[in-house]
Amino acid sequence: MHIVHIASELAPLAKVGGLADVVLGLSRELSWKGHDVDIIIPKYDCIDSEQIRDLTMDYKDLMSFYDGEWYSNTVWMGWVENLKVYFIDPHHPKFFFNRGCFYGCEDDIERFLYFSRAAMEFMFKKPVAPEIIHLHDWQTAVIAPLYMDMYSKLGYSKPKICLTIHNMEYQGKCAPGDLNKIGLDGRAYLEPAKMQDNLEPALINLLKGGIVYSSSVTTVSPKYAKEVLLPEGGRGLESTLNQYQDKFQGILNGLDYSYWNPEIDRFLPAHFSAREVPSTRKDKNTLDKKGFIKKLLRERLYLSEDHSPIVACITRLVPQKGIELIKHVMRHIVDKRGQFILLGSSPIPSISEDFHRLKHQYSDNPHVHIILHHQEELAHLIYAGSDMLIVPSIFEPCGLTQMIALKYGTVPIVRKTGGLADTIVDVDFSGKPFEQTNGYVFDNPDNQGIDSALDRAVHCWFQDPEKWRQIMLNGMTTDFSWNSSADLYMGIYTKGLEKNKLNDSTASKPRG
Repeated sequence: MHIVHIASELAPLAKVGGLADVVLGLSRELSWKGHDVDIIIPKYDCIDSEQIRDLTMDYKDLMSFYDGEWYSNTVWMGWVENLKVYFIDPHHPKFFFNRGCFYGCEDDIERFLYFSRAAMEFMFKKPVAPEIIHLHDWQTAVIAPLYMDMYSKLGYSKPKICLTIHNMEYQGKCAPGDLNKIGLDGRAYLEPAKMQDNLEPALINLLKGGIVYSSSVTTVSPKYAKEVLLPEGGRGLESTLNQYQDKFQGILNGLDYSYWNPEIDRFLPAHFSAREVPSTRKDKNTLDKKGFIKKLLRERLYLSEDHSPIVACITRLVPQKGIELIKHVMRHIVDKRGQFILLGSSPIPSISEDFHRLKHQYSDNPHVHIILHHQEELAHLIYAGSDMLIVPSIFEPCGLTQMIALKYGTVPIVRKTGGLADTIVDVDFSGKPFEQTNGYVFDNPDNQGIDSALDRAVHCWFQDPEKWRQIMLNGMTTDFSWNSSADLYMGIYTKGLEKNKLNDSTASKPRG
């Protein structure tokens, strides 16, 4: 099967969050399973071109319509992690993707509307005729109505459209006139059954358009798929998702174990695994190298060498992630004779300033270290050297950090929401057999809630090290690879194509 992913991010080139990892991981797994997979992303000026192999010009003068005029684009092709990737490079006077950033521009709506129309124009004119076009989030969701109402009428009607929603909080709301710029009649879509925003009826909702016009819609975990059908999780789109429940489902994101794996991780000073740990207590083999990495982590971050657990938090510092709970744990864990490491940054100035003040406050504290800019090598070292990882999210569509922590023998402490609830099974209160448990879970996003889970974890770490070691091993042997999730996506793709064939067959039969 030929599948084309169109997205705003792709790891390791253009990465802000989990979207980039999902596009790479799912594409790579589908490719390994024998399918023909292409990816289309913008050619940002800030991507690391060293990660692209054999970058060459594929389409020199692609003309694409925008705001009443036709503009030239260059389409480049290169290989990223053995995947074919097309990069759209606009020759527009606004230099849409020459900003030194991926998001955060005042004209983000314009930037990705332009990219979406250019991506469709490229597939139409190249021509690229996949069976499946897989869209991701609001940035590319408008391709669904573009395809259905414009390009299919031009004879480009082979593909089926799949849309994945990675975070319902971001929906791409804009004026009807913005659709006019890519050749659609914006006023015609300002209807409840089309793209009219459910909460602000004067606005167009691009994500809603993707839901309405796609053949199938997914989100990134089964639990989140249920949460977004309710007002709190749906953020205004719950009624639309309920209307289209027959084509909507949650598929848990996978984790790329060729990159996140303590047995082969190129960023680690030593390697360890669960597989190599013998059952006898005399020789505990490679897992003990985690202790060696913990020692090096403390040395690097100037933490004191005490008999104490290290609690880590690796996150974007935005309200969704439970900012106040992170601050609380920073104080609380020191009182519990533990240590705390935060690796994160915030695009929100007030939050960034707040954490810079905390960094200054704890600058000489031997039990707390705060890093406020992302360092990939250090992230791997923290996952490997820490004992626990907190993920106190207010909501979490899927989450990858807790899956990474499990693989590295770092026990997650998470709030029971979205993908966190789908992946972490509480040691004490889940009702599951102990060998099926892998972390600590709390319900309410408040200090009392997270303390209840954190204190249980710390008590086990100090008082029952043998049990703690087994919890680590339980997590390390849990399989969250892309294998089964990719099979579920293939099921969705195949179902859409079979339905299409059935419709074509029915339409071809003579009537009466």
